[in-house]
Amino acid sequence: MATRELLSRSLRRLELGEARIDYVLVRRRGRRGVGLKVDETGLTVNAPGTIPLARIEALVRESERWIVRKLGEWSARQVPAASWVEGARLPFLGAGLALRLDTGPRAQAERAGGELRVVTRTGAEGEIRRTVVAWYKRAAVAVLGERIEAAACRAGLAPPRLYLSSAMARWGSCNTKREVRLAWRLVKAPAELIDYVIVHELAHLRHMNHSAAFWAEVERQCPGHRELRKRLFATDHLYRAF
Repeated sequence: MATRELLSRSLRRLELGEARIDYVLVRRRGRRGVGLKVDETGLTVNAPGTIPLARIEALVRESERWIVRKLGEWSARQVPAASWVEGARLPFLGAGLALRLDTGPRAQAERAGGELRVVTRTGAEGEIRRTVVAWYKRAAVAVLGERIEAAACRAGLAPPRLYLSSAMARWGSCNTKREVRLAWRLVKAPAELIDYVIVHELAHLRHMNHSAAFWAEVERQCPGHRELRKRLFATDHLYRAF
């Protein structure tokens, strides 16, 4: 495949209906058509270097309703700010843990029923956050490890090697070395959404693509996966607060 050389990248503004939309225009040599992407950063338009700007913006306007809808969806999915005060709610397995704070000679955290009891030396927000994140990562090793082993057994697969990831926008990945990486933040989500992500990655052990055969494998292992995927997209911002 020929390399698509980056020619330019610029921030532009376009009127769509009654709104003025800022977007990033990326021009590349070798690109054939105009592509639109809307994510947490806004609208990005990818285009060849040879198409006039007026033509590009005319094509963008043809997708006005889709763009406005997607921008609205992402706006509603803003990551909430984390709170590190006594009694704050921390998401875990789709439910909440009440944060309980104390000071002591050594930073540590442990779960006790519906509470996460955190001891820090200084009580500073940064130290509380580090201690909480360390606990989540330990919990993720146990929870995700147990669930991926069970899912692999149900699928008739040998359990893959599991690694934790700190990715914010990608919940899982799989490679040809039979290594699966899952974001530790996934442990904040309900069990059924965790299992969907795991099944998705396990299906890649048989199909390293997103072909019809791949999705048939996902359906075999996780009936109703389409609805779970929609739920994950609609709520995943809640699991990125820290």
